[in-house]
Amino acid sequence: MVVASGDERGTTERVLTLLGLLQQRRVWTGPELADTLGVTPRTVRRDVERLRTLGYPVQASQGVGGGYQLGPGQDLPPLLLDDEEAIATVVSLLVGAGGAVAGAGDAALRALTKLDRVLPTRLRHEVRALSGSVESFGGGRTPVDPEVLMTLARACRDEVEAGFDYPSGSEVRRRRVEPYRLVASDRRWYLLAYDLDRDDWRSFRVDRMTDVSARTWRFRPRAAPDAATYVQEGVASRVYPHQARFLVHASADTVRAQIPASAAVVRRRGSELCEVLSGAGSLDFVLMHVLLLGHDFEVLDPPELGRRCRALAERLLSAGRGRVNPTLPGRGE
Repeated sequence: MVVASGDERGTTERVLTLLGLLQQRRVWTGPELADTLGVTPRTVRRDVERLRTLGYPVQASQGVGGGYQLGPGQDLPPLLLDDEEAIATVVSLLVGAGGAVAGAGDAALRALTKLDRVLPTRLRHEVRALSGSVESFGGGRTPVDPEVLMTLARACRDEVEAGFDYPSGSEVRRRRVEPYRLVASDRRWYLLAYDLDRDDWRSFRVDRMTDVSARTWRFRPRAAPDAATYVQEGVASRVYPHQARFLVHASADTVRAQIPASAAVVRRRGSELCEVLSGAGSLDFVLMHVLLLGHDFEVLDPPELGRRCRALAERLLSAGRGRVNPTLPGRGE
């Protein structure tokens, strides 16, 4: 272990103080920094070089209005935050992660898990109090409790078991899981986890969870399915009594732009073909949505849906000719 000398510690503290000053104000002159730090302008120049070596883009300009300032760099360097700035940052991320801004929640949650490692204990109660007083509104993702998200994110990160109450039919049951990943769809947050009581992988809607807690019992991670794919397939098809697969004569990018991710799984099958997997309460409903996409398509599964297509096609042809064939099967036959 290398122990820094008193001079080295003093230099490190001074350089960090200099960085904090440069982050507080746009431009500082050399004499201003020297007076504030209690050093000579020559020492300021050396400390500026130390910051540049660490990757901070400190720029210097001459003349009236000139001085030292932080400029944009190739990468985002570490930021120094005081207590108030840290609290404001965490609260904003909590609201973004748990709120209804589609597309922002997953990035906010990743940033939160990084800050969670280093946030001082003395600030946590202030963050909790402030986050509880902020609400959001608007469309997009179903809002969830940001503290629930953080509890689950910590459990995924630290590989510890989690528990929560979850509705199952008309009952609410306690679930014990090994959490793996949090997945944000265009509408909701989901947890992919290994259900210890059912001995299988399951996805859970976070907004349906209550009494969420993480245990200290660690587990060895299992071989897991791709989290985003598993959750999307479950949301789009597995939860419905009827599922169907179609080969659509259009590119996957084109079809994905027409169908919400929570409504169907779109798989690429070449440059101008894709496979669509979806589910619903009835096969007619799935068929209608694929038909309205406006592309040629073929039914892959189930076989009865192909027969239903032919029956409906004959009915539509009869309607176009102005006569109805009474022998055609009715809806659902």
